[in-house]
Amino acid sequence: MMKRIHIMGASGAGTTTLARAFAEKTGYAHFDADDYYWVPTPIRFTEKRRPEERNGMLQKDLEKVLAWVLSGSMCRWGDPWRPDFELVVYLSLPQDVRMQRLAERERQRYGAEIEPGGSRHALHNEFMEWAKQYDEAGPHMRSRALHEAWFAGLDCPVLRIEGDLTVVERLGILLQRIGASEGGAR
Repeated sequence: MMKRIHIMGASGAGTTTLARAFAEKTGYAHFDADDYYWVPTPIRFTEKRRPEERNGMLQKDLEKVLAWVLSGSMCRWGDPWRPDFELVVYLSLPQDVRMQRLAERERQRYGAEIEPGGSRHALHNEFMEWAKQYDEAGPHMRSRALHEAWFAGLDCPVLRIEGDLTVVERLGILLQRIGASEGGAR
């Protein structure tokens, strides 16, 4: 059975949600790229770690477990990990669905802080505009084009799960692909 799985896609595609569900079902350890990419600051997602620091932290965590699932995009800084992946799962959603989910997630996380006059209003608008560009932008930023180019350099299979599916449906597809249904992976 595959023990090193990376789930990626556009922001708001559901990578973290699927990885958490998969980890809960199988007993795999779950790690999220954002926890390594961003320095924990009072205003979240504003200060990036250096790539060598991110990779060092991730290496220490992955060495502690036998089976893991890693959610989030690691293009550009995560290239050293490409040979370790046994399966990459790519989640894709229609842009309108993804943007609606992101707007709701932002409201849940930050509430009135993202409203006009709020402490995160400008950051929120900037983030939403950045996320909206995913499907059309070139490989200079986190985009479908960058992800497709990144897939071309992988030695492992890529499982594409596309469309507005439930977490349960996505989890079923992933479990079927790896031939697993129950835990005990750690």
